[in-house]
Amino acid sequence: MNKRVRKAVLPVAGLGTRVLPGAKTTPKNLLNVVDRPILSYVVEEARAAGIEHIVFIVGRGQGAIEDYFDSSPEIEAALEAKGKTDILADVRRDLPQPGQMSFIRQMAPLGLGHAVWCARDVIGDEPFAVMLPDMLMAAAPAALAQAVAAYEQVGGNIVVVEPAPQGETNKYGIVALDGREGRLNRMTGMVEKPPLGTEPSNLFISGRYILQPEIFQILETQPRGAGGEIQLTDGMFNLMKAQDFHALEYEGITYDCGDKIGLLRANVAFALARPDLADDARAAIRALL
Repeated sequence: MNKRVRKAVLPVAGLGTRVLPGAKTTPKNLLNVVDRPILSYVVEEARAAGIEHIVFIVGRGQGAIEDYFDSSPEIEAALEAKGKTDILADVRRDLPQPGQMSFIRQMAPLGLGHAVWCARDVIGDEPFAVMLPDMLMAAAPAALAQAVAAYEQVGGNIVVVEPAPQGETNKYGIVALDGREGRLNRMTGMVEKPPLGTEPSNLFISGRYILQPEIFQILETQPRGAGGEIQLTDGMFNLMKAQDFHALEYEGITYDCGDKIGLLRANVAFALARPDLADDARAAIRALL
């Protein structure tokens, strides 16, 4: 029987260079989509998948992330005194129970693989999820919940994928499959940004993973790869030699909120999906067009 996936690692230590200057003083994952930070949606997705403990890998100057997931007695007391119970509920919705979140400092920007490795002592000997918070996924069931269901079916390691835009497979990490039938297929490899015409499939890695703890041993001694960083994809490729990997083509839409236009698209899409805002948002968009 597969061990249950209880913990998720969220690497949030990046500088957010693609959304500067907005991310100069505000961590990029605290930028708003409609009226909530990006991280609020990602944490909600994790909880919908049954995650009990979230491990944030943070960098220097990102104390605001930890503050966001802490109580704010002054704000809460003011809202309560004014009877603004609906806003108070929104403010409190992301707060964890004691012990449900950990914050680990990544002391140097050494890549995604290094960020994941930093969580090794908190994760321990358990399978775990990795969620790239730049990628905001609109899906029902939640994207990570779909990955957990796939893991419970086949075990091993799960990589969430989706079709790349036509002619853009050279911009992504692309998976190679041992046949393609349905949405869940065994992987045989991964290729980072393959030249057009050489890609093994049109499915790119979207930013949600379920990994076995043996990845930590690999990342600990793995040499630096592209960009002089410890790459998670290199570690997964090595783990694939000993363990099964499956690619799950999830059902949903991904918004890259680490990109200015992607963040704009997410704001529009999530506003239109809100029953309380959809009509006004649609009218505002039409007026601008």
